[in-house]
Amino acid sequence: MRSPQYQMSQPTDNQIESAYRECASLTRTASSNFYIAFLSLPKELRRAIYATYAFCRLCDDIVDEPEAGTNPSTELDKVELALSEPHEGEYARNPIFTALPHAIDKFDLGTQYFVDVIDGCRMDIDTNRYNTFEDLQVYCRRVASAVGIICISIFGNQSPEAIRYANDLGIAFQLTNILRDIQEDYNNGRVYLPQEDLTRFGVAEAEFAGETLSDNFREMMRFQLNRARGYYESGEHVIPMVARGRQCLELMSGFYSRILAKIEACDADVLSQRVSLSASEKLTITAGVGWRWALRSVSS
Repeated sequence: MRSPQYQMSQPTDNQIESAYRECASLTRTASSNFYIAFLSLPKELRRAIYATYAFCRLCDDIVDEPEAGTNPSTELDKVELALSEPHEGEYARNPIFTALPHAIDKFDLGTQYFVDVIDGCRMDIDTNRYNTFEDLQVYCRRVASAVGIICISIFGNQSPEAIRYANDLGIAFQLTNILRDIQEDYNNGRVYLPQEDLTRFGVAEAEFAGETLSDNFREMMRFQLNRARGYYESGEHVIPMVARGRQCLELMSGFYSRILAKIEACDADVLSQRVSLSASEKLTITAGVGWRWALRSVSS
């Protein structure tokens, strides 16, 4: 039996509401892109998504920004335990594990896809290179596609077809992150681009540390960009399949695909700059999605 200091009784309604507010605050602070997209959701869906995002952020931070004296692998073990025993253990007082179990129960989510996220974060501890794209796909499915499947489940569609498309959209998002952050990841000791692709195009990892792009690097990046675009084209089929979360998915896909387009537009120069969206670009995408929704409402 665990130490009494880590045991908590079942949370009250007020405690659950407070926990959801904490998750919302964390989301707002950590990611403006996601927070903007989540605002389009009805309250009950939005707060479940906040709890999901907060959980993913916790797992990421355990690996990427570990507290002094902690072991990331051990901390992820504790997080996984908290999924099945949220009111016991060292994370019992963390508001994420007050809000998240409530969301899991309300939307019948189960815990497997959350465990997949943890397993993906474990890969960042144990793996810093990927030999093939198939190897990288495993990572993308765990850290990104699993989250997408959780989202569409909250939005009300757990069909095999929707899951397949959500898997592809998650891979598209993660490939976009990887292409944008090549230099940052390299400086942190990680190269996500498949080694087989570097070999095929004659690109040395050392290039990632500089600001000069070789012809080989640009050619390889065009290949990577086309691959990611293919996953968007497939994955975006999930958007009309989730009526209650459609606007949110349109915004998220709009933000990420715009980042990919900006990488294409600058001829893949992700080494001398970090490609990101300006406030005006986010506003334009948000307004465009809102306008399309207004037109749909008029025509329906």
